[in-house]
Amino acid sequence: MIRVTAMPADTNPYGGVFGGWLMGQMGLACGSFVSRRTHGKALLVAADAIKFPGQMAVGDELSVYVDLLKEGRTSLRLKAEAVGRKRDSEEETIVAEGEFTFVALDEQGKPRPIPSPPREREGAAQRRKGEGCAFQ
Repeated sequence: MIRVTAMPADTNPYGGVFGGWLMGQMGLACGSFVSRRTHGKALLVAADAIKFPGQMAVGDELSVYVDLLKEGRTSLRLKAEAVGRKRDSEEETIVAEGEFTFVALDEQGKPRPIPSPPREREGAAQRRKGEGCAFQ
């Protein structure tokens, strides 16, 4: 898992963490999920229902959790939830959420079918049961 800390360069003119930075982190987390699932290149084609219900300050840690909402033949729709943790406490708050759609591409940049998920050994599946992909 990776943790991202909000830095002064990530703030807007009023001192709050810039919403564009949060969206970028959510996009990176989704991109990581998609590249593993599709085993190759994929293109972000839509970002929908983006909300910013909370706020972060410089020094707070950001965790982005990704869940698969829908898988089509060539596309994936994901939900990303960004959770901020106050720098010096365990207090967490949802600071952003949204849905991201990606299309898997071949070498010519054309949509390609997403491969079937690999079969997991029971032990590996059991360890991950109930967990989403996390980019922290």
